[in-house]
Amino acid sequence: MASSNLSDSQPDSPRSFNESAPVSTITLLTMFRLGLYQMGLGMMSVLALGVMNRVMIGNLAIPATIAAGAIAMHQFVAPARVWFGQRSDSKPILGHHRTGYIWIGTAIFAIVSFLAVQVMWQLGSAVPGSGSFYGWVSVLGLTFAVYGLALSAGSTPFAALLVDVSDEGNRSKLVGVVWSMLMVGIVIGAILISVLLKQVTNDTPIAVMQASINRVFVIVPAIVVGLAVVSTAGMEKKYSLYRLRSTVSDREDKITFGRALRVLTASRQTGIFFTFLLVMTISLFMQDAILEPYGAKVFNMEFSKTTLLNAFWGTGTLIGISTTGFLITPRIGKKNTAKLGCLLVAGCFILLILAGFTANETVLKTGVFLFGLCSGVVTTGALSLMLDLTAAETAGTFIGAWGLSQAMARALATVAGGTVLDLGNRLFNVPVFAYGLVFAVQACGMILAVYLLSRVDVAEFQANAKQAIASVFQGELD
Repeated sequence: MASSNLSDSQPDSPRSFNESAPVSTITLLTMFRLGLYQMGLGMMSVLALGVMNRVMIGNLAIPATIAAGAIAMHQFVAPARVWFGQRSDSKPILGHHRTGYIWIGTAIFAIVSFLAVQVMWQLGSAVPGSGSFYGWVSVLGLTFAVYGLALSAGSTPFAALLVDVSDEGNRSKLVGVVWSMLMVGIVIGAILISVLLKQVTNDTPIAVMQASINRVFVIVPAIVVGLAVVSTAGMEKKYSLYRLRSTVSDREDKITFGRALRVLTASRQTGIFFTFLLVMTISLFMQDAILEPYGAKVFNMEFSKTTLLNAFWGTGTLIGISTTGFLITPRIGKKNTAKLGCLLVAGCFILLILAGFTANETVLKTGVFLFGLCSGVVTTGALSLMLDLTAAETAGTFIGAWGLSQAMARALATVAGGTVLDLGNRLFNVPVFAYGLVFAVQACGMILAVYLLSRVDVAEFQANAKQAIASVFQGELD
């Protein structure tokens, strides 16, 4: 990849923030330790998409489009990811390029998540269509926007840290381990939240439900902050290869945000892959805001049971990611792995539609598990390609760009899922058809993603990125 192409021109001295200490190579145990941060993010995702959306749509009777749109605001601020990534490349905080951003961002989004729930209760008590109702909708959207900025400040430098501490030889294994831990976090979060909310049913009074859910939004974020510290403390100093690979950190003029963007846009492959990520992610996650309501409306499942759907999906994805990196990708390659995953996911959406006609919980859980399994295949292929399409000189900026594509897609997916569901409810009187429309749109999107992926060329990107980086530092890029 581009980082290895550039390494010959870099200083020969060992890299660490303590220049006298040699850089250590990450072990499997270290990979799992890094994965603790992703595990925390998985737990947080269950809070937003597995609890808040269910409460707003299923219990507070807030329209799906409004609920999904408010939650999606934390993804619509995704352009900040590119800025945070570039800042972590060039402006260390607390003596480190990545760790300070990770800790501060995590602390802020943990606090803001609790505030978002308090706004949600106020929105639920407001009269629909009134001025106060739309006022609280705006406040909730703003709260999620702040949450998204904090999430970007922490997660983008963390992903750049993964590039810093790895090379081509161990990167695919690191991807498999770290993103498997994300799924572990979703499973653990779903189970923990299900236990904490075991006494909450569809008939539980809102006042009682409020106390239980508030407690969850104190306990889980506190755990996530602790995981972030344990995961990254001392990691950058001991393992990061950033300064060895990059002239950015040692140059007096340091690369500016504008120059970083010029490197980012130097290859047409960046745009093609950006579009692929956008389409693939939208198609993969449109059901985020409607899966739990699907279980409630079509299958008549209780609150704790719909939350556990995340565990079935997460378990399937965990198995898919873990096995794909060892069994599928080495045999057919990263690009073909992603293509295969897209086609399998499209088939799973058809299965989820058919499950609705049975109204059988077991069939739904099986479909969700298989969907997770196939999601693991496409995720592994796409993430491996993503890191290959990242130049080490501006890793934070590139990771920010990929994060921007994924986050914007998640935002659009959340809103699109709620909007298509509302459209389906207007077109059909039967809930299974309304929800089935969402899954059908997702299946079509996955087919389009396969076409876009066929146009991605990693070799072309590597050649263009190397030339662009050299030109930027010489001030000759047109």
